Amino acid sequence: MADEKTAVVHHLVVERSVLQSVFLEREVLIDAYLPVNVPNPETLPLLLLNDGQDLVTMCFEEILDQLLANKRIQPLVCIGIHCGSDRKMEYGTAAKPDYKGRGAKADLYTQFILQELLPFIRTTYAVPSFIEQSFAGFSLGALSALDIVWNQPAEFTKAGVFSGSLWWRSKSYADDYDDDTDRIMHSQIRNGTYHPWLRFFIECGLLDETADRNNNGIIDSVDDARDLVKELQLKGYTTDDIAYLELPDGKHDVPTWARALPAFLQWGWGREE
Repeated sequence: MADEKTAVVHHLVVERSVLQSVFLEREVLIDAYLPVNVPNPETLPLLLLNDGQDLVTMCFEEILDQLLANKRIQPLVCIGIHCGSDRKMEYGTAAKPDYKGRGAKADLYTQFILQELLPFIRTTYAVPSFIEQSFAGFSLGALSALDIVWNQPAEFTKAGVFSGSLWWRSKSYADDYDDDTDRIMHSQIRNGTYHPWLRFFIECGLLDETADRNNNGIIDSVDDARDLVKELQLKGYTTDDIAYLELPDGKHDVPTWARALPAFLQWGWGREE
């Protein structure tokens, strides 16, 4: 582990570190966005974000700094986890790879988060425990974050899903595929346990893609996102627990996610008026 960069924004310190992972057998680049002048760090929430390299592209530090400066959100520690070259294997659903075998290392990635990254954060920043922990991501990184939150409810309270790869499936479309049984994340929620403290922010754009597998006039990513909301509602979650943001001009790209991030951050950590 080596500290590579420290940069100061008005209400933040941004530090870059490298963590050597035994589980992933590679170095993991980590950007920490740390609020300044916090008298009691143990009162801080923690937000992990997959695809941390995209946070750099979308100038996440400026988004976060502005929200803090305007007192729109409470201070929180954000950790951007850069993906590796084996992204399609490390991200996914830990209990089951998709029909092409992608996500085969997702369980190892979960272990990296729980046994290496979280202890590293607590030790490095001298915060024995955070008041709460949440996880967010983009595209396949969003699926990974949701999978980890859903299956580790003792560790996390919120999931942020931006253009999530909710199509992740156990069968190809040509192999008697069925929406109701073959979407892996939807099935996990349907067959899982209700945990009343979990909350979910789900974003999708109407221009996220063009595919429409069931020819219902609604693109697949929107169908998958709306169906995820339905599964959560059937499990017992209400509108108090789920925020669904559908952007009419939203695409599957970094600029769209950058526009959606302030809504997510204010939903999860907004200050009361």
